[in-house]
Formats: sequence, structure tokens, C-alpha cells
Amino acid sequence: MVTGRQGQVARCLVERAAGRDGLELIPAGRPDADLAVPGSLARAILALRPDVVVNAAAFTAVDGAEDEPDQAFRVNADAAGEAAAAARDIGARIIQLSTDYVFDGRREGLLDEDAPTNPLGVYGRSKLAGEEQVRAANPQHVIVRTAWLYSPFGRNFVRTMVEAARTRDTLSVVDDQFGSPTSALDLADGLLAMIHRWDRGEPAGVGNTYHLAGSGTTSWFGLAREVMDVCAAIGLPAAEVRPIRTQDWPTRAARPRNSALDSGRFARDLGFVMPEWRQSVGEVVRRLQQDQG
Repeated sequence: MVTGRQGQVARCLVERAAGRDGLELIPAGRPDADLAVPGSLARAILALRPDVVVNAAAFTAVDGAEDEPDQAFRVNADAAGEAAAAARDIGARIIQLSTDYVFDGRREGLLDEDAPTNPLGVYGRSKLAGEEQVRAANPQHVIVRTAWLYSPFGRNFVRTMVEAARTRDTLSVVDDQFGSPTSALDLADGLLAMIHRWDRGEPAGVGNTYHLAGSGTTSWFGLAREVMDVCAAIGLPAAEVRPIRTQDWPTRAARPRNSALDSGRFARDLGFVMPEWRQSVGEVVRRLQQDQG
């Protein structure tokens, strides 16, 4: 069972799981599993009795969380804890998706799972609280932190850049925040690789926290420029990308300056290596071109 039925991760999991023998993936969402309603998600889990719960639903409005902290903590923390407890009660494992926003961005280089957490805003604090509640409620858990998600589905940075280039000649993008762009399709492949190990009777990774993000590091400007390079190469409109500083693009919530994630531990323990971020960006932009005709 995967929560967040209309979200990027759930839709990518459904696509990647299609046709896999022995795997039935059930996407769950409102109104049957509404994380904003206490007890709703737990009831859905107890009714479906899955072997594994992937909690991919979240309050992801980073700026909006500053104005709605109670809602952010309800969805990202309390509902996650309830899901973990319900999974424990039926003997199921839970994969809790978390975020690079649990870090403050002050450290240099790639961040591994042992790097100290120190969220800058409500969104990051609520997701970190969700990690803690899941760990406390169910020993059969895996925490998976990812970052800068994009896909052919929903609203995300890559899709926004492709669409913006249709109507604008120039785009200004922040060049002093660094991270690991992650295709939700690649993330889905990694999660399914872990679940496949479990299906074979191997408890690989259980009880651990992992980073699972695209290989390599870039800035938002670097990501936007790569998107435009791909667009130009395949005949889509491509805008000029100009670098700006964070202070030139003020937002309600502070963002970490560096939240690039090291996914080496997942690769060592689960045998799955995330693709290099440029490769995956190209695949998704081409997919957007195909989907748009």
C-alpha cells in the first residue's frame, strides 16, 4: 500500500510496479486515507492489511507550512506515527519517506545519514518529527530521505522549467543552493528493489535510515540549465537561464544552502545505485515531450 495516490512517488511506483509478478500495489488517498484526519490512515491500513506500507503522502508546501504549522505536523508527523503503529499491529513493515530539509545546509559536501539534523523551517521540523514517530512506533521500519523530486507527473521544478520556456525567453534561477535532483521514477525503482529483497525473505535495510537521491550535486540554476540544454537538443522551446542569489528570490521559509545527499549506504546495503542526475533529467524531459505530443 502506498499513500498519496495522486503524488509523484505513488504514481511512479504504480507505473514501475506494473507487470511485476507477485506484487500488488494499492495506492491509497483521500477520502479513504486522509492524513489530515486522525485515525483515517490507520483505519485504511487495518482494512487493507498490506505486507508493506510506503508512506509517500505529505504536506509538501514548504512556504505554506510556515503559515499552517499544525496542519504540517498533523500530516507529516502524527499521521506517519499512526501509520507505523497500524502497520506494526498487522505485522507489516513501513517505508517512511523523508526529506533533505531535515538538514540546515551549513555543512559542505555530500551528507550521509549520520550528519546532524537541524531543520530550518516548519516543513523540515515536521518531517523530522515524522521520522522520530515512525522509529518509535514500529521497529520494522525504513526511513528513506530523498531530495529535489521531479517526474513526468504533478507539479515539480523540471516540469515548471519546461513549461516556462514556452512563454519566456529568460529564466532567473537561484545558483547558491545545492542539492541532489532526484527522478521519482528512479526513487520508485530503488524502493521496489528493497521490497523485492524482502519478498525473497531478506530483511535488508530494516530498522535503518537511508538517503536515496540522484547521484551528483548541482544548484537549482545548474538543474534549470540542464533542462534547457535537453529541451534545445530535442526541439522543445529553450530559455536562457540566468543565475541569481537566494537573497534575490526571498521565500517565506528558509532553504538549506547545501543538502546534497550521499546515497552510498543504500547502494552498499541494498545493491541499488541511483543514476547520475543529468541522465535522469534527460529521460524525464523526453518523457514530457512524448506525453505532450
